[in-house]
Amino acid sequence: MQKKLTAIGNSLGIIIDRPILELLRINKDTPLEVSTDGEALVIRPHRDERAERVRRAALRVAETRKATFEKLAK
Repeated sequence: MQKKLTAIGNSLGIIIDRPILELLRINKDTPLEVSTDGEALVIRPHRDERAERVRRAALRVAETRKATFEKLAK
């Protein structure tokens, strides 16, 4: 996908398509980390590492204990 920069005041910006935003769980309030390796621009959501670890752990528990949770729900 190719994009062009858009003038925003005295700066330049890029429009990120909604499917990409949804895939990365980014909205207008998500803090972003911007970095470069000298050739490429890298933009990624800034996630609190502890919150992300808790989210992954909860997903693992939900997956490994799925049958138990389904029995409890009945």
